[in-house]
Amino acid sequence: MSDYRVETDSLGEVRVPSRALWGAQTQRAVENFPVSGLRMPRRVIRAFGRVKRAYAALNRERGSLPAEVADAIILAAAEVVEGRHDEQFPVDIFQTGSGTSSNMNANEVIANRAIQIAGGVVGSKRPVHPNDHVNKGQSSNDVVPTVIHMAAAEAVTEELIPALRRLAEALEEKARAFDAIVKIGRTHLQDAVPVRLGQEFSGYARQARNGVRRLEAVVPALCELALGGTAVGTGLNAVPGFSEAVIARLADETGLPLRQAPNLFEALAAKDGLVEASGALRTVAVSLNKIAEDIRWLGSGPRCGIGEIKLPDLQPGSSIMPGKVNPVMSEMMVMVCAQVTGNDLIVTLCGQAGHFELNTMMPLLAHAFLQSVEILANACNAFTDKCVAGLQADAERCEEMVEKSLAMVTALNPVIGYDAAAALAHEAYETGKTIRALCLEKGILPKEKLDELLDARKMTGR
Repeated sequence: MSDYRVETDSLGEVRVPSRALWGAQTQRAVENFPVSGLRMPRRVIRAFGRVKRAYAALNRERGSLPAEVADAIILAAAEVVEGRHDEQFPVDIFQTGSGTSSNMNANEVIANRAIQIAGGVVGSKRPVHPNDHVNKGQSSNDVVPTVIHMAAAEAVTEELIPALRRLAEALEEKARAFDAIVKIGRTHLQDAVPVRLGQEFSGYARQARNGVRRLEAVVPALCELALGGTAVGTGLNAVPGFSEAVIARLADETGLPLRQAPNLFEALAAKDGLVEASGALRTVAVSLNKIAEDIRWLGSGPRCGIGEIKLPDLQPGSSIMPGKVNPVMSEMMVMVCAQVTGNDLIVTLCGQAGHFELNTMMPLLAHAFLQSVEILANACNAFTDKCVAGLQADAERCEEMVEKSLAMVTALNPVIGYDAAAALAHEAYETGKTIRALCLEKGILPKEKLDELLDARKMTGR
């Protein structure tokens, strides 16, 4: 058996690996774009399968495809949805900017697999043709933005929002557990008035909750689909109402509130919805970076740092310093956040490539956006399970730091005045004494009044 077969397209003959389900146009893309080895994400491939299956089913119902052809396409597309042919999607993301190569990749794989199911010869285009049958009523220009939007909406709702909710719940649990522990606050990385450790963690939990809210707000834009616009938004060769019926079927299948975009010219040419959603991902990354960095600093030490919380010991931290343990989960998270921030710039630049009737950087946009969702979701889950869940407070260290803080003098301002309080703080710093000890030594206030004013718990409010 030869290791290749000869197929033809509009440009002539192409040698295709004999075991490949893809065809001539996919093979040309493989040979033309040996760039990165990065392929279309799994969710995009699954969305291709869903779209092709839905079109075949409706074309069968409406008599636009012979039943035996449609049934074979439906079975083949179902296998693509299930992930049984992922290795048959070899096209690099750095390809034609419309994603036509990936759409034809899907058409050819589904057509050839349908030919196998029908008992035909792979590559013959009989009885199933990739363009005439699998792509019937469609264009790459409306299918590719559709599958990207479907994949993005699905990933955000199924992966990232649940992961953020889990993190928020874990942080809320720590906020409750740490509520009685008073620690020193810090502004400008300098000592400030007291705050409860639980209050700090309530702020982190709110950031995570806000992330969920922001993501939920952008899902409707991701659920607007370009199907029906075909080549330039006019719907040429599309049967009126057909695409809407396909979208309704896809909505039922996925459980997503999918709908046809109200303006198909915008849906093909602009990627504003994905840019908006990427902005929400970037905001989530900024929030998670703050949370991870604070936890890293609060757990610094264990003896010569802040050390107000204890991080879980996960792995040895040094090849030369025995016993050293590093804040690896925080470091993982901040690197993920850096990648997401960079990906947002990529999505923005891709969004600016909507020249006239079509955006021409869609494959890269899909990769960057979906990578951000995936790594944020995975990082949130890992950070929740391996860091936040195991955090412990060092109550003694927190109390020690509060008593030593010069910022405690702030509570004396209303009684002795700002200038006197400032002088007291300077003297305490120079002598190494606490505010309380210096006040008692100088007889500035009676002990009972001093104890009342320097009650750190009362300083933190309710």
